[in-house]
Amino acid sequence: MSSIDHAKTLAQVLLSRGLKLALAESCTGGLVCATLTELAGSSEWFERGYITYSNQAKTECLGVPEQLIQTYGAVSEPVAKAMAEGTQINAGVDLAISITGVAGPTGGTKDKPVGTVCFGWVIRDAAGANIVSCETKLFDGDRHSIRQQATEWALAGLLQLLNN
Repeated sequence: MSSIDHAKTLAQVLLSRGLKLALAESCTGGLVCATLTELAGSSEWFERGYITYSNQAKTECLGVPEQLIQTYGAVSEPVAKAMAEGTQINAGVDLAISITGVAGPTGGTKDKPVGTVCFGWVIRDAAGANIVSCETKLFDGDRHSIRQQATEWALAGLLQLLNN
């Protein structure tokens, strides 16, 4: 399923449940937001997106603690979790997605090679509690391919969580 197909399915789910979504993107640089806003009427369920490419932006815009970035690195599940939580709080939404990774072709390390992408998802349940999920994936390909795969995975991951 393509990212636009995931977006269409997600739109149907969000509309039917009356939910609002916000995003924080780093390595995808707004590609997920662009995919979502390709759909007419997306303003009914999509609140906003943050492109927090730098560590400073993650801290200033989303409240990610500097110490968390220093300890784990910007490409880590703890940072992805903090980005998603900060996005949900700042945007006042039911759902948030965060993406941080190494799209390449440079910037990779032995521990975090090019293609490493960390995701965070936050869903507010019916009781008002947040369910947080994080995952790290390693994608193959060039920069464009890694960003595209990350976009698809971010949307598919949220759909999977909403269906559980």
